[in-house]
Amino acid sequence: MHLIMEATADGRVLEYDTESRELTVVMDNLRFPNGIHLLPDEESVLVAETTMARIRRVHVAGLNKGGMDTFMDNLPGFPDNIRPSSSGGYWVAMSAVRPNPGFSMLDFLSQRPWIKKLIFKLFSQEVMMKFVPRYSLVAELHDGGICTRSFHDPNGLVAAYISEVHEYAGSLYLGSFRSPYIAKLDLSKV
Repeated sequence: MHLIMEATADGRVLEYDTESRELTVVMDNLRFPNGIHLLPDEESVLVAETTMARIRRVHVAGLNKGGMDTFMDNLPGFPDNIRPSSSGGYWVAMSAVRPNPGFSMLDFLSQRPWIKKLIFKLFSQEVMMKFVPRYSLVAELHDGGICTRSFHDPNGLVAAYISEVHEYAGSLYLGSFRSPYIAKLDLSKV
């Protein structure tokens, strides 16, 4: 919770060469990188930047090696993990949503570090979690900023704070950093 609210740009993506045993910084200055997926061409990776509500793409091989762009920006929630979908897109779990229009505590605090320090001194992590809506969102995203499907649990009654989604045999399996179980969504019934 502290790392999310601090929203510092100290995150990195590292590449480890198993033959030379060298470690290289591929991306830096990321804000809470929290989810990574190698694309099928193995020339680039997607990285979820949770506190920026966006997914970045960095080219790790090929002609564009070292280049970086934005895969999707201004997401409706805070992206966590990224997994492939059966239709060629990517499932993205969003453990919390950003009210639009409305008030987002993370967006508000991003420019006010002194308030964050005060909040950390006054409240425990458990108390702060009570202010985070239990709204869960899973979206299927495609290149070019296209969302083809999304599944919502507005009150977090089935699975709150979804942080992982995996498609297997026609179902989505949903994990949460707050729930002691895995939820299953049969895609043939939705």
